Amino acid sequence: MSALLSANWSYPTAVRFGAGRIAEIADACKASGISKPLLVTDKGLASMDITTKTLDLLEAAGLGRGLFSDVDPNPTDKNAEVGMKVYQDGGYDGVVAFGGGSGLDLAKVIAFMAGQTRPLWDFEDIGDWWTRANADAIAPIIAVPTTAGTGSEVGRASIITKVDTAEKKIIFHPKMLPSIVICDPELAVGMPKFLTAGTGLDAFAHCVEAYSSPHYHPISQGIALEGMRLVKEYLPRAYADGTDLEARGHMMSAAAMGATAFQKGLGAIHALSHPIGAVHHTHHGTTNAVCMPAVLQFNKSAISDRFNQAAAYLAIAGGFEGFCAYVDELNASMNIPKTLSELGVKDPNIDELTAAALRDPSTGGNPVEMTFDNTKALFEEIM
Repeated sequence: MSALLSANWSYPTAVRFGAGRIAEIADACKASGISKPLLVTDKGLASMDITTKTLDLLEAAGLGRGLFSDVDPNPTDKNAEVGMKVYQDGGYDGVVAFGGGSGLDLAKVIAFMAGQTRPLWDFEDIGDWWTRANADAIAPIIAVPTTAGTGSEVGRASIITKVDTAEKKIIFHPKMLPSIVICDPELAVGMPKFLTAGTGLDAFAHCVEAYSSPHYHPISQGIALEGMRLVKEYLPRAYADGTDLEARGHMMSAAAMGATAFQKGLGAIHALSHPIGAVHHTHHGTTNAVCMPAVLQFNKSAISDRFNQAAAYLAIAGGFEGFCAYVDELNASMNIPKTLSELGVKDPNIDELTAAALRDPSTGGNPVEMTFDNTKALFEEIM
């Protein structure tokens, strides 16, 4: 991989980017004041070589090999409850968030909640509820992404499923932003094709929705546009050859850029995807990809002009409609299902999904107002 893809960044947090930089995990813990970290990851990653080797690095540095991996693909409040108990009972003083979006999101919540006295849902991303937290009790977080999708490693929030209502909710606090991120493309080399596609298209959806959002945030607008370009150039390469470190590296950048850009807002893609994932347990990024073509057309009246500009930057002929055709081709090239039923959504309650979508905070960033009727019609089209 090019030496150009090794760098230290300080935006939006301290990022150590480059192949092989997982070797710095112990140093990153010490720099963050962590002497006994709990590594939090998902069930699938727990026994993989990249996880074992990271635990070996921590143990060799005298930091123990604490591990918690009881994390579902869509992490839940029940997972968080068990993880917090492990953290508290084990006397840990920080968290290494390791993996894809599910592991990163749950790890951040464990670090955030372990020292709080109020229940998790008191810190939902509503108004200024985050100010209820005792900021001094939030444990330091080191984040190590092993996929290139959610960008949760540079985010200040986690998405957690509330089991009793089957709703995805956002937990937010500024200090949930990891203090140090290690982006090592070598960790993504073993990712299977379907995950490379689903996570990569999640990053793409973040950039597309941030770029579409009507809110004023020109910094995010520029980041979203370049994030789309990186996905266009490098996701097909990463999908075709999982060992292509340059492509893996640029996709890790695109994922972080998408999550940085969506401070500007998300929209209907995520508003639909969140309740589908919560109720039907579909993969988040893949669900986004299935929803994207219909949502682009849904928003056409508000976004066609700006996507004419984006298409030109991305070297896509045909303006907005050319961009939409490109999205269809990209999905097809990576075997993304065309409908939710093909994705495995059976007997959905469309009215309940519609109501849940309208409650999702992502609706506020959609450039076309979402109503019960037009959102229900959108679900029916994607089904």
